[in-house]
Amino acid sequence: MYNKQLVFWSACFGLLLFGITLITLGAVVLDLRLKFTLDGVSAGTLFSIMPIGILIGSLFFGPISDRYGYKLLLILSCLGLCAGFQGIAHASSIGLLKLCIFIFGLSGGVINGATNAVVADISTRGKGASLSLLGVSFGIGALGMPQVLGALKDHYPWNEIVSAVGWLTLVMALMYSLIRFPPAKQQQGFPLAHSGRMFADVTLVLIGFFLFCQSSFEAIINNWTTTYLTAGGHMEESTALYALSLYVAGLTVMRLLTGSIFRNISPQHMLLISLLLMPAGIVLLQTGSSFPWSAAGLILLGAGLAGGFPIMLGFVGERYAAQSGTAFSFVLVIALTGNMLVNYMMGLVVQHYGVQHLTTVAVAEWLVMLILCSSIVRRLK
Repeated sequence: MYNKQLVFWSACFGLLLFGITLITLGAVVLDLRLKFTLDGVSAGTLFSIMPIGILIGSLFFGPISDRYGYKLLLILSCLGLCAGFQGIAHASSIGLLKLCIFIFGLSGGVINGATNAVVADISTRGKGASLSLLGVSFGIGALGMPQVLGALKDHYPWNEIVSAVGWLTLVMALMYSLIRFPPAKQQQGFPLAHSGRMFADVTLVLIGFFLFCQSSFEAIINNWTTTYLTAGGHMEESTALYALSLYVAGLTVMRLLTGSIFRNISPQHMLLISLLLMPAGIVLLQTGSSFPWSAAGLILLGAGLAGGFPIMLGFVGERYAAQSGTAFSFVLVIALTGNMLVNYMMGLVVQHYGVQHLTTVAVAEWLVMLILCSSIVRRLK
């Protein structure tokens, strides 16, 4: 037997760590460039290593968790995060730094997938709402790490702050070692050998490509909004960064509402609300050159994007209850592939046509998501 509340809150702390993981490298990249005298291309290489690690971690966590359970996997991933934090803080060579960043991403990918999968497993009803509540902790981690660095940098070296956060992951590993998790779902054989049928499940593939668009939409907003807002001197960089933090706040608050006040609203209706908020946010972002309008647009975009992952992963958890980890791996790998591909393509668009086409790409992604969502809901009915 296991305590569902204890498992849920332990998953929340794990996903909070993933939120910290995703934001840490970007938050300290200027310090790393100074330490290792990196040019722009070398710094960009560091950013490309981490998504590869997250992708590989997302690919393998599912079959392993279905066969052997979540406990050992979460403990090892916390140890990997600790190694990654310490490497980023104290690496003496660029080669060692790259290795630690890869381990950092690999462990983060495992934690992201495993915490979502275990919450889907323990939620007998309202999986999407429970996963939305879980997603709040990701937003807290992503918002909190830059604030911690900003508040403490005047008093402590940046690497000591990163190292101290890293030691917290050892506390998480100890906590996971003391908690009972749901047992392995596949007591014999290896789930990956029986997962071929997932490629033939059109509904699952459609969900994967919806998350392909969702993940890439989030990536272009995170990575290109400050450039978009500061282009032509319309806004100071510090103001643009604050506006971007409001986007994360909008996403976090909407997930909190979805998991609490809106818990009894059907997932299909929550998806409709999300897809209606997104174009409103794009229009405000495109037409408003001043801070209030841009900030309002980013808040609406965050709120609109809040439902995608929790609701779609809830559908996956209900459809593949006996192989939830493997099914989550399947759709998350598609999603992360979209994140990397579209972000790279956005870079080409910016280089050849200008950053003002950020909203053009956003509208195109929204239209594809609308079509995919309509098809998914019809098939689920």
